[in-house]
Amino acid sequence: MEPGVKQYLQRILNTISVWLVWMTVNSTLGIRYQFAYIDKGVTAGNIIFYSWLVLSLVVFVWWVIRVWSKPIDYDA
Repeated sequence: MEPGVKQYLQRILNTISVWLVWMTVNSTLGIRYQFAYIDKGVTAGNIIFYSWLVLSLVVFVWWVIRVWSKPIDYDA
């Protein structure tokens, strides 16, 4: 396989893998441990969960932009 195509496919797989891990962690914390639900008022767990959710999303988007902004050398 050509190196440029291999690098492109690795970026795709890395991005999808990190996204799936991010989704799994946040879904587990939010749904299984009930941090995503605000039933009887806002608790410390809700605040920590949603703060983590937003912060980790910002870091994930920053990482994706950083990874995909590097040029791929298709001629190598």
